[in-house]
Amino acid sequence: QVQLQESGPGLVKPSQTLSLTCAVSGGSITTSGYAWSWIRQPPGKGLEWMGVIGDGGTTYYSPSLKSRTSISRDTSKNQFSLQLSSVTPEDTAVYYCARRSWSTEVDWGQGTQVTISS
Repeated sequence: QVQLQESGPGLVKPSQTLSLTCAVSGGSITTSGYAWSWIRQPPGKGLEWMGVIGDGGTTYYSPSLKSRTSISRDTSKNQFSLQLSSVTPEDTAVYYCARRSWSTEVDWGQGTQVTISS
């Protein structure tokens, strides 16, 4: 059973960079056939898919967030990370990491609330 756990600051100031990490247990992030995603849900809105890193390290981002988003990984720690730059209050959301198989998120972390405020 793969488990994912998000971690990072719950409060970020506007214009700064939001950084989150997802620790994975019960499976390797280099396992062929799986990719690792970041998704968020702003208050009162639906889920927004942000981007993904594949088993080989290739990344793909949502076009609407591409200019501000970076996803990386640390295979020695079996974790992957999200950086979102130049944040505004509109980036306030619950952020989730997930394991992706065949273009579908199949395992999810519990989510972490991030608030953008001065």
